Amino acid sequence: MVSPVYIRPLLALLLLAAIVGLAAVVFRNGSHESAPVPSASPQLPKNIDVALKNARFSEIQDGVLAWELVAERVDYDKTGEIAYLSKIRMEFKKTAAQGAMTVTADKGEYFSTKKKVSLTGNVRLVTEEGASFNSDTIYYDGASAMFTTRSPVVFRQERLQLNAVGMDMNVKTQKAVFKSSVSSSIVMNQVPR
Repeated sequence: MVSPVYIRPLLALLLLAAIVGLAAVVFRNGSHESAPVPSASPQLPKNIDVALKNARFSEIQDGVLAWELVAERVDYDKTGEIAYLSKIRMEFKKTAAQGAMTVTADKGEYFSTKKKVSLTGNVRLVTEEGASFNSDTIYYDGASAMFTTRSPVVFRQERLQLNAVGMDMNVKTQKAVFKSSVSSSIVMNQVPR
């Protein structure tokens, strides 16, 4: 028979072993009540580090807001140099020298260190004076404040329509130079007979 002097330490040792065993099982298997949280990494393409909705970019020149760009979705690559944009609206504010302009596009890329924006898909540039430019692609260079495209462009203002391939447009003067294959037409008012 076991001496009563050894029963208490033996019970304490068995209780301690049961607690340690239970803790090891819980630690090893985890809690079954909550599902593991999926990582955000597999949800983004491999070169994308951060994705945002309704993001705004702007550029200030000489202490004045030059333009503001709003994108419905923005994906940043891991280097932070390029932002991939979707559903874009870019607004140039009215100044003493020129009226306001708005540019819309389906998608684009913003190169933050170079201050360049590449826009593609249903690109439409509209001036405050009512002139509009439609193209598949257009590039904006912040250093020179120029829009450039080598794609076909359709220019409209009032009754004038001009088709061309390639265009350079200075944002500050709002003067455009069309490159090649230029043709134009004027819609005349119909006089009832």
